[in-house]
Amino acid sequence: MPNLVEILHQEMRLCNYSPKTIKAYTRIIGDLYKKVRKPLRELSENDIKIYLLGLHDRGLSSQTVALATNAINFLYRDVYKRKDYVSLRHPKRSQKLPVVLTRTEIERLLTQSKNLKHRLLLAISYAAGLRVSEALSLRVRDIDLEELIITIRQGKGRKDRRTVLSQKLITDLRALIAGRDSAAYLFESERGGKLTAGTASAVFRAALKKAEIKKDASFHSLRHSFATHLLENGVDVRYVQELLGHANIRTTQIYTHLTNPALKNIKSPL
Repeated sequence: MPNLVEILHQEMRLCNYSPKTIKAYTRIIGDLYKKVRKPLRELSENDIKIYLLGLHDRGLSSQTVALATNAINFLYRDVYKRKDYVSLRHPKRSQKLPVVLTRTEIERLLTQSKNLKHRLLLAISYAAGLRVSEALSLRVRDIDLEELIITIRQGKGRKDRRTVLSQKLITDLRALIAGRDSAAYLFESERGGKLTAGTASAVFRAALKKAEIKKDASFHSLRHSFATHLLENGVDVRYVQELLGHANIRTTQIYTHLTNPALKNIKSPL
């Protein structure tokens, strides 16, 4: 198993997979080995399906099972290169509407943090539609205060893109980056390096609690809210897709279910 993990790491790095995906695939293949307790090269299609069904039985989400399916397909197709292997199909993913905060809730949320760095982390993630990993990876040089543009480098799918920067954040951003090196992380940890995703989530949860918002929201809800509010403002869905960095327009279109004005105008018969 140690040799397999090393080979898996190597093959995934050659294919330019992100460290997060490499870690996830390695964990899944390790779990598969623990469950079957025999050489993975010798597993039959039925052995693999029994393992995936076990994930269903453990109550794991369809997204988690789809991730496991991807990892197993990569192992047999790209590492073992088994010619008789037929890639397994992904399970149908559940369609849950994202949790979105209203504009008023966003305003309340952003007034709760007295720490400039923490407040800007939440504000810029909403105002630019960033994933938590993208916000935490920003460097001072990625912020263009003149053109009001943020450059996201090597985001999901290892792609660079640009998104918008709010005029309202310029004064606070100037204060945050004053005298700092252009290569420095925008949101640095007190111990050096960038803040962790755990810290970002804790900052969000604390602000959510202080704002007395009862929704089951997460840090990612800031990105959901960005997309929804742009569509409500009349921005074309394809521009929203580009700003979010979605490869497929269908991923962006889920937000159109939250912005249908005709639906909001329908009154209940009760």
